[in-house]
Amino acid sequence: MLHNAPLHKKRKWISSHLAENLLLKYDRRSLPVVKGDTVKVMRGNFRGHEDKISKVNVRDQTVEIEGVTITTAKGTKIAKPIHASTLLITKLNVTDKWRRRKLESGLSEATKKEIEREAAEQLKMQEAEQKAAEEAAKAEEKLKEETQEPPEEEKTMEAPEAPTAEPVVKEEIVPEEKIEEKIAKAPKKKTSTKKSTTKTTKKKKEEGEP
Repeated sequence: MLHNAPLHKKRKWISSHLAENLLLKYDRRSLPVVKGDTVKVMRGNFRGHEDKISKVNVRDQTVEIEGVTITTAKGTKIAKPIHASTLLITKLNVTDKWRRRKLESGLSEATKKEIEREAAEQLKMQEAEQKAAEEAAKAEEKLKEETQEPPEEEKTMEAPEAPTAEPVVKEEIVPEEKIEEKIAKAPKKKTSTKKSTTKTTKKKKEEGEP
């Protein structure tokens, strides 16, 4: 019956005893545990350990407590599931309005006001923890961005460069005396008289010229 029961029944069975001060306050012996309840381990290797519940496994009917871990063969640490019957609730999480309604039924007005006050304090603490977690996450992201290499810049289309005007070379005015000296120094070219080829002589003979 325990293994084949529906989940809504299994959820009610995951309950633990209340500490003496809570028993007198709420006039209850036990309550189903929820995430955020502070519990104390009463049996096993972690006997005496007191911390908050981090997860409730309804199918396995076990809970996971912060700080209760075991090491695997690979050396990694994982949470150890513990049965709710071995726990003692020392502080209740009353942030859920449905749970507060059940607790307040049949109690005096003074205790109801005290529960509401406690719930407001717990909500403020949760908001502060969330803000701190968000700030830490943002700080980690900034550190990652700073440590990462800068991304490659996208190639931009370069505009065609305007044609540059050619530099104007100024002609140097050379005096006439220097020009005459250059002409005088320049070697004279020999004029070579080319002999008439055999083809021209043949043409003359054919035409009848002497």
